Amino acid sequence: MKFLIATIFLIPLAGRCQSPPDWQYDRHRPAAVYAAARLMTSGTRHLSIRLIIDSVHLEKEAFAIEPAGRTITIKGGDDRGLIYGSIALSETIARGIPPDKIRPSHDHPHFPFRAIKFDLPWDTYRHSYALDQHYATCRDTLFWKAFLDMMVNNRFNALCLCNLHPYPYMIRARNFPEACPFSDSELKEWQTLFHSIFRMAKERGIDTYLVPFNIFVSPEFARTHSVELNNLQHHFFVDGDTSEIIRRYTRESVTQVLQEYPDLTGFGLTLGEGMGGMTPQKREDWMKETIIAGMRDAGRKTKLIHRIPFSGGTGSLGLTSIETERLTRKAIDEEGTFDFLEPPIWAGLKYNWSHAHSTTRLIKVHGGRLYDTYFKPLPTSYKIVWTARNEDFFCLRWGVPGFIRAHIKTNSQPYTGGYIVGSETYIPAKDYFTNPGLLAHADWKYAFQRQWLFYMLWGRLLYDPDTPDSIFRGEFIRRYGPRAAPLLEACALAGQTPLRLASYFDFTWDFSLYSEGFLALDTATKSVDYIFVDRLIDHPVTDPAYVPVKEYVDSLLAHKRISSRITPMRLADDLAKDCIKAVRLVNDIPIANSTSLLYEVTDVKVWASLGLHFAHQLQGAVALEKFRRTGDTASRDLAIEYLQLALDDWDEVIRLTRPLYNDMPLTHLSEQNGVRSPENARLRWHWAMTRAAVARDVEIARTARPYSP
Repeated sequence: MKFLIATIFLIPLAGRCQSPPDWQYDRHRPAAVYAAARLMTSGTRHLSIRLIIDSVHLEKEAFAIEPAGRTITIKGGDDRGLIYGSIALSETIARGIPPDKIRPSHDHPHFPFRAIKFDLPWDTYRHSYALDQHYATCRDTLFWKAFLDMMVNNRFNALCLCNLHPYPYMIRARNFPEACPFSDSELKEWQTLFHSIFRMAKERGIDTYLVPFNIFVSPEFARTHSVELNNLQHHFFVDGDTSEIIRRYTRESVTQVLQEYPDLTGFGLTLGEGMGGMTPQKREDWMKETIIAGMRDAGRKTKLIHRIPFSGGTGSLGLTSIETERLTRKAIDEEGTFDFLEPPIWAGLKYNWSHAHSTTRLIKVHGGRLYDTYFKPLPTSYKIVWTARNEDFFCLRWGVPGFIRAHIKTNSQPYTGGYIVGSETYIPAKDYFTNPGLLAHADWKYAFQRQWLFYMLWGRLLYDPDTPDSIFRGEFIRRYGPRAAPLLEACALAGQTPLRLASYFDFTWDFSLYSEGFLALDTATKSVDYIFVDRLIDHPVTDPAYVPVKEYVDSLLAHKRISSRITPMRLADDLAKDCIKAVRLVNDIPIANSTSLLYEVTDVKVWASLGLHFAHQLQGAVALEKFRRTGDTASRDLAIEYLQLALDDWDEVIRLTRPLYNDMPLTHLSEQNGVRSPENARLRWHWAMTRAAVARDVEIARTARPYSP
């Protein structure tokens, strides 16, 4: 049995207080010091604590809590397990459980890879004020300490930091110093920031990956060497410049970053942006000759995320094919033989493109249909990790434990290694949503803290899908007292609204749907607009388990019965039932003395009102299509009635949100009409700004005419 025990005085990483002299742990293990520091804040000073690594009886990241009188032993299968066990004990004590009532417990990870995708706000993938505004917040190490603490609390074990071209912010390239635009003192500030992030992450048992996009160089490098002069603004739909000097600069930058940042775990590959005109094989070759070669030359073990390519042709847009899958699998299998890479390679695929919060059924990945090449035969060198992108709700709080459990159950095959959760069009740093007058009285500071349930559900359930709802319900009670007990059920009911919309209204990339705003990309105008009733009638569904409006009306008029699929009317009934119940659950929760609870309750009501709006719009769409097919004026009158109710629901959304939420920058608006401009960057959004478009539905029904014969 491998036990590592030491009795020392605590010098915690997060403070400078001492532990009781009978506490036992290894002060040479940063994770043990961090675990002890966390315990010190939870009222355990009067207990005798033993922190032990037991890698014989416990798997990696597993833990066991073993109470014996006033002595509690926490065992971890490794450093992460030790930290998770310490946090679990802290939470038990925080729930008011006395030491003599603490029972033995243990847990182990369901997935080995549980990551958050975080887009850095400098040199962002998308150029938008909605992202730029986080610049100052993300340069503050206090923000990162809070974010990393949240991650470890929720059992996330990897952080993927993404932006277009990170190297000038991290190093002055030895052979290309001109690539870095900063003075020595400015670069030192950037380097201190990155060293702090990576060090704090390592202390918490969190792996860190740098995920640059390709092929980009700094404007300073481009001007000096006369390369990529057509892309000084870093647009991503451009042809790839594979000049030898860029190849060398990229390779050497990767090596230098890994050498200068020993706490950085590894890199991620992305084979799309800035690589137009290149075939899939050329993209793979470029990665091997730059990123992979640079990792090899670093002289230390590193880890790799290989984002599976989403362009089977030479363009920048998504396109899947069996041939590309075969090529990519061959490349990843080959990478798995490199002795400088720590296995397994994490092979990333976007689950349902940019909108994982839709159906738990895999309909598509980035580029279209997924074939079975990556799974058959069963891979040995890599594990699939599903990227659960959220481009659908940023402002409103969301949490549906049943959906996440079903998602995990559906995707727990032997080849699956875990998930990456995060957004591309939203950065969870600065809280730019909350009315400033109310923010001063709230119990959160940063945007991610508003969405605590989202992160807790995804993180805890990826670690253990059998985590009971009582844990999440208990967190509501811990935060707000017994009055908040109904909130979890209410959130789960009202939170079905965006899932059902995204399951019904088909989508592809980021801007093609924004469920929170009931907005979608209009391909004709290239702008993001309200989903008015005719779009709902004409648009295809995402999940074939749902019946489109036109098909449903066809069946009605042909007197055909639809029994096994979800019709628009059944969906409307389900939405109404769940949303009405959600509001009923929270109506009696007293919120007068808690700004934070006010927001929790109101967000449930807003989701419920949006759900009722969707239900009434579906009913109106069916009636309107029936009138156009038959000329039955009673159906037109019914359509008008339903769409007026949908407008009333929208007015309730406005009534609820106008006092609480600012007019918000939204990345989806920054490329209106397909154009990036300063004017578009200044666009703001709020539900109130969409009212005229919602009211248009009523007029569409009033002025409708039957289809021409």
